[in-house]
Amino acid sequence: MRKMLTAGLILTSSLVACAQTVSRIPYQIYGGGSRFSNSFNGVPGSENPLYGWDASVAFPDWHHLRFKLDVSGFAGTNLNAPQHAFLILGGVQYERETHKERVFVHALFGDAGLNRNWGASGSPGGTASFATVLAGGADSPMSRHFALRVEGDMVRTNFAMILSEMDPVPYRIPGLPQYFGRLTAGVVWMPKIEKVRLQSPEEIASQHQPMEQELAFEDAGSFGHFHVFAYSWWSTLNVTGIEYARHSWGRFIGARMDYVAEALPVVILRQPAKTDVFGDQLSQCKKTVPGIGIAPIGMRLLWRDGKAWKPYYTIKGGMVGFTQKALSSYASYQDFSLQQSIGMMIRLNDRWDLRAGVSDFHFSNAFVVPSNPGIDEMMYQGALCYHLKGRRMK
Repeated sequence: MRKMLTAGLILTSSLVACAQTVSRIPYQIYGGGSRFSNSFNGVPGSENPLYGWDASVAFPDWHHLRFKLDVSGFAGTNLNAPQHAFLILGGVQYERETHKERVFVHALFGDAGLNRNWGASGSPGGTASFATVLAGGADSPMSRHFALRVEGDMVRTNFAMILSEMDPVPYRIPGLPQYFGRLTAGVVWMPKIEKVRLQSPEEIASQHQPMEQELAFEDAGSFGHFHVFAYSWWSTLNVTGIEYARHSWGRFIGARMDYVAEALPVVILRQPAKTDVFGDQLSQCKKTVPGIGIAPIGMRLLWRDGKAWKPYYTIKGGMVGFTQKALSSYASYQDFSLQQSIGMMIRLNDRWDLRAGVSDFHFSNAFVVPSNPGIDEMMYQGALCYHLKGRRMK
């Protein structure tokens, strides 16, 4: 009886699976108009919306989860001051189909930029802030390749006024907004839609192969600085940690797309012993500040997989924490991090690769406190990569 029931269940599930198909949408390219609920100087009694545009790209999904890049711009006038803002964001989108519609939620993080004279009557303010966007929307199909999108978001920024351009010490005034609503509507283009037949349990079992995975034991150190996202110039950084990589998506511009995450149990910052509010060194003495870091969100593009040498590009986001305030005694213990690296992986044998590259390691506190020096370290990278058991990491 058990064998008959098992056979019946397998047969029923096989017939259902073979009869069904799902739509796989590798990319979602969106463009539309947008409304920002308030001006950045919109204190109570003088609140005016801003209008602009929004564009985004969502990459192929893995278990309904996508990496997403979003860029938007807004303009307007309030309290006799121009407002010209842009947001550059990245994060993840989770989606599900309900009948014909597709609903999604997303969490996006990045940078917001603003013109200098955005304060009341053109008074100066900060021009950069960390930005967070949470919420989601829905897509309604118009045709096989196009859909209408309506999206509503909660946006948080942390802009502050400054004393003057010559003395840009930040300060906040009562009622200065930090939370905004963003409403956008437009068209989604899905350049390729392929019908994928759901497989039977026997087919899945016969074709199943372990997912390609690897662990990298890495070390990185400073050899210079950029002035890209941050201001400080006088500190050096060394990190040691473990990176995990998993082939989770398909291919993009000829490269395999992997999910990556990183733990940094050793973070050593050498910084000036005495600084001002901007992180400028006030003495030649240095001090060592230890810390730890984690980067749970990341993606790697790997070219020439299966070959003896393989170029790669990696981007990772996370946090670093220190035992003392980092870069300035006026700053914070915790900072947000963003790493971008390029390099080469060279095969040693069936299980091990050698990896070498260069990276930009940025960290700053996103103005959670008024002092936010930040730093962009030019770093060398070296790692030994071990391919986990199962199908070899190509």
